[in-house]
Amino acid sequence: MLSVSKKICLAGALFTATAGASFAADILKPFNLAYTTTGDMAAVADEVKQKVLAAGFEIAGSYTPYDGAMVLAITNDELKKAAASSEDGGYVAGQRVTITKVGNEIQVSYTNPVYYGNAYRISDTANLEKAESKLEQALGKKESYGTGEKQLSAQDLRKYHYMFGMEYFDDPSELAEYDSYDEAIAAVEEGLAQGKGGAHKVYRIDIPGKEETVFGVALSDGCSGDQYIMSRVDRDKIRSTGHLPYEILVSGGDVYALYARFRIAVSWPHLPMIQSDTGATFFNIMCAPNAIEEALVQAAGGEI
Repeated sequence: MLSVSKKICLAGALFTATAGASFAADILKPFNLAYTTTGDMAAVADEVKQKVLAAGFEIAGSYTPYDGAMVLAITNDELKKAAASSEDGGYVAGQRVTITKVGNEIQVSYTNPVYYGNAYRISDTANLEKAESKLEQALGKKESYGTGEKQLSAQDLRKYHYMFGMEYFDDPSELAEYDSYDEAIAAVEEGLAQGKGGAHKVYRIDIPGKEETVFGVALSDGCSGDQYIMSRVDRDKIRSTGHLPYEILVSGGDVYALYARFRIAVSWPHLPMIQSDTGATFFNIMCAPNAIEEALVQAAGGEI
């Protein structure tokens, strides 16, 4: 029979282990590496598409932002319901599955809906968890990544900003304003079709039960361009290609985008401002936030 002191020690050890496991489970990361492979990019992409479709997702759009990278924008009923549950929740409706070639290795990854859902202050996290579970069952989950040594809980993400003086989720770029939802949608569709600001449509997802639509947008010009930004910040061993594409949100007659100092930082919360071992820093893209805002204003038909 254990002595009282040994029972206390054992209970303490069990509590510590349980608390540690709970804490670890509460830490969220933006990306999940499904698996790595080799071979032909197109063949791997076709295989991934079939797995995603078989799991009940729809592919809202896809694009190749630069050589060696492919992004599949996906959605399903759970993601749309979650998006509809909160004000300006449409940003979470389009998650991304990515195929990225790094050397001879092909990395298959996907965004974590629960991470981004908390960053976007979504009320219905249960449906986000269901969506993540379906992705994990369809593609696998080798590891989660994307925050380095920085540890962020759901609570941290709901009040996230990179540093003092920088924007939160509810400090978006206001791109344009129209008299109605239909007018706003028509203007954005036209701007993207014409490639204004170097912006082109990757996908469109309408949020059920609301006058709200999210557009996935490829950016190609100068300092706002996808390749320009990713070549300077996405240098970790496992790539964060799922940061792309950017989004435009139409809510009623208003057109918004998440401000770049929030939208980029939430995908790389561990990235230093000035110096890093890989050379990836936010200083390298100091021109990007204003350039992205100006590009999206043009795409939305607004005035700079």
